[in-house]
Amino acid sequence: MYTASDLRKGLKIQIDGDPYIVTEFQFSKPGKGQALYRTKMRNMITGNQLDRTFRSGDKFEPAPLDERTMQFLYAQGDEFHFMDTRSYEQIALTAEQVGDGRRFLIDNLEVQILMHGAKPIGVTLPTFVNLTVTTAEPWAKGDTTGSDTKPVTLESGAVIQVPPFVNEGDKIQVDTRTGEYVTRVKG
Repeated sequence: MYTASDLRKGLKIQIDGDPYIVTEFQFSKPGKGQALYRTKMRNMITGNQLDRTFRSGDKFEPAPLDERTMQFLYAQGDEFHFMDTRSYEQIALTAEQVGDGRRFLIDNLEVQILMHGAKPIGVTLPTFVNLTVTTAEPWAKGDTTGSDTKPVTLESGAVIQVPPFVNEGDKIQVDTRTGEYVTRVKG
C-alpha cells in the first residue's frame, strides 16, 4: 500500500482497477491545511492521461504488474517484437508502449516486459546498455573553439551527444533513463 508521500515520477499505482504510471509530480504545502500532491498519470493500458490531486492521507494500491524477461527480436513498422527467453513465446508491442526506450533497442537485448494479467503493456530496458558508435565526426586535436560534445549515431539508430574523444567504432555505455553518454567501454 502506497501513501501520497510515496508518489514520485515512475511510480505505478492502481486506480479504478487500471494500472497508471506517474509521469509528472508536484508537491505543494499551502499555509494552512494538508499538503497537496498534484500528479499527471498515464493509463498503462489505454495511454490516456489523467490529472489528479491527492491529499497527504490518501492511500493507493500498487499496480498488479508482473515482469517477464524477454529478448528484443526486431521492429516492423510501428510494432516491436520480443521473445520470452524460457517459453519462446513471441509478443508485439506498439511504439507507444515501448516509449523512448526504442531508441536503444538492439537485436537480442534482454528487457523486462510489463504484464497486466496476460496482456503485455510496456517495457523496461536495462539501466545501462553498451552500444557501438556507427557514425561520428572526427575531432581535431587542439580544437578548443568547438563545444565540449558532439553528436554521434549509435548502432540502434539513436543520436546522442558524447565527448569529442569518442570515435566511430568505439563502444560506449548509455544511460537509458536519460539517453546520456556514461563512459567508453573497452573490448
